[in-house]
Amino acid sequence: HDQDIERLSTIGLQIGDTLFGRNAELSTIKEAYQRTVAGDNELVTIYGHSGTGKSTLAFEFGKYVLSDGGILLSGKFDQRQQGKPFSALASAFNQYCGILLQNCGLAPSKQKLAHQINHVLGREAHHLAKLIPNLASMLELESNSIIHDEGCTNAQNRLQYLLCR
Repeated sequence: HDQDIERLSTIGLQIGDTLFGRNAELSTIKEAYQRTVAGDNELVTIYGHSGTGKSTLAFEFGKYVLSDGGILLSGKFDQRQQGKPFSALASAFNQYCGILLQNCGLAPSKQKLAHQINHVLGREAHHLAKLIPNLASMLELESNSIIHDEGCTNAQNRLQYLLCR
């Protein structure tokens, strides 16, 4: 579900980290989350012009997810990262891998994910590790085995291919 903050509500007010006037949008996102907890697969994107409360809406939703025992991953497009393909997605995956690495209780999840990535991608996994440093640690790849000299277009094409696998 895409949430265009400007289209859905023009009366929202943000003071500090408190969200006002975005209850409809927050409810929509919470409903999507509850459907995923029940077994559905969904992706929610929050977009709009700068200063419309997107980050605060995501933060409020994150508090809800964490109180429910879930994990919230977020990635934010940064214009300074235009040369790095899928920087927001890579940031979110890096967060997730970092959570798995830091939490001993999630060791089985970490091992399962590492096994699945190695099984599906094999030696090609190091291309993802270039963009996701915590993945390199999870897969126990040596930093000297990761080559960073690919051109941007080639890196983007390879990443799209690997993510689709």
